Amino acid sequence: MGGVKALTMDHLAMNDVMLESLRGEGQGLVCDLCSDREVEKRCQTCKANLCHFCCQAHRRQKKTTYHVMVDLKDLKGYSRVGKPILCPAHPAEELRLFCELCDRPVCRDCVVGEHREHPYDFTSNVIHKHGDSVRELLKGTQPHVEALEEALAQIKSMNSALQERVETVAADVRAFSEGYIKAIEEHRDKLLQQLKDIRVQKENSLQLQKAQLEQLLADMRTGVEFTEHLLTSGSDLEILITKGVVVERLRKLNKVEYSARPGVNDKICFSPQEKAGQCHGYEVYGAINTKEVDPAKCVLQGEDLHRAREKQTSSFTLLCKDAAGESMGKGGDNIHVAVVPKDKKDSPVRTVVQDNKDGTYYVSYTPKEPGVYTVWVCVKEQHVQGSPFNVTVRKKHRPHQGVFHCCTFCSSGGQKTARCACGGTMPGGYLGCGHGHKGHPGRPHWSCCGKFAEKSECTYSSGPSAGRSLLRTVAL
Repeated sequence: MGGVKALTMDHLAMNDVMLESLRGEGQGLVCDLCSDREVEKRCQTCKANLCHFCCQAHRRQKKTTYHVMVDLKDLKGYSRVGKPILCPAHPAEELRLFCELCDRPVCRDCVVGEHREHPYDFTSNVIHKHGDSVRELLKGTQPHVEALEEALAQIKSMNSALQERVETVAADVRAFSEGYIKAIEEHRDKLLQQLKDIRVQKENSLQLQKAQLEQLLADMRTGVEFTEHLLTSGSDLEILITKGVVVERLRKLNKVEYSARPGVNDKICFSPQEKAGQCHGYEVYGAINTKEVDPAKCVLQGEDLHRAREKQTSSFTLLCKDAAGESMGKGGDNIHVAVVPKDKKDSPVRTVVQDNKDGTYYVSYTPKEPGVYTVWVCVKEQHVQGSPFNVTVRKKHRPHQGVFHCCTFCSSGGQKTARCACGGTMPGGYLGCGHGHKGHPGRPHWSCCGKFAEKSECTYSSGPSAGRSLLRTVAL
């Protein structure tokens, strides 16, 4: 709080400075009395550094005549040459006493003044007690020093290990990156070579088609020119004689099949997100595709294509193919699906098209009401095979009310009045079916409607034609 002047004087440091000055042949040391001349001797009694002039004056005084004087060069082997520590309040007095109450050294003038009634003693008498307390405190501090040194050693060791680890990981990163870059470059070269091969293949096909069309055109022109020349310049007899050859030639030319459209297209695209396998152990992406979806070759699949239930999700699958009838093997095509009621064309059903990324698309919808619906499935704004088509939406599945059994006699507990929808009867006045009766020889069926499939829809009708199926059997 008091600044630099309020700091405790470090007399050990001052002693070290003095020793360093002595070892340097006294350079920088000046006399403590005159503060002008260089030091030559030291009074061991007064702990004062004196020049030659002040040293002689020191010897001439009665009080200091017998003080021990030592040459400066003889002090270089000493460990302590510090000055006497003087009282900051009384600069003429040396601190030789210790105030126990204030816990600090004091001089002779202090104990008769400010510390008059305080307990005190000579520093030589109290040093053992206070020194022991400091040593005891030091014992408790030294383990912390060792622990901190150990912690710093561990930090240093960890820092070294960290540096080594960072260098190792950096080498791994570089090796991985360089390998990955090489793999990508190799994959790039393969893609460019593949693109070059595709271009050559398409160009060869176009050139072949061009040569064929040019040959056909030349044949057509030759036939047309010869025929026209014959008809305009030939005599009747010449025409009749040549007619058979000309007619046969023209008929053959007219029967030749050819395509007016190029046999190949310019459909070449690059899909950067498509997985392209591995190259030298690295996963690479990017593929060149030449396939183009052909709506006329696309196929619809699924059990729910032409049937559905109200408030139940129906689905089917669209399989996209190219002009050669091969699966596209990838997604991303422009698919449009619409499900519209025939009697409510302004209320289409919400449809969901899920791209399976393999050339197939999962289509689902949930009709809210029964009736006939029209389903439109278009790819690239063109209908696929079988589109549009109709779907009959029936009411929700009716659960069975009866018992799935093979014998009314057993399931009813032997009641004669129990009937079954299968229409079977038993001898002895039993109105229901039994094991082995005609039409249902031990075959399980539903007692409410007579259906043989356990997981099926009940077709029981409660109208006037229901007849015998009105009664149900009861499971025991």
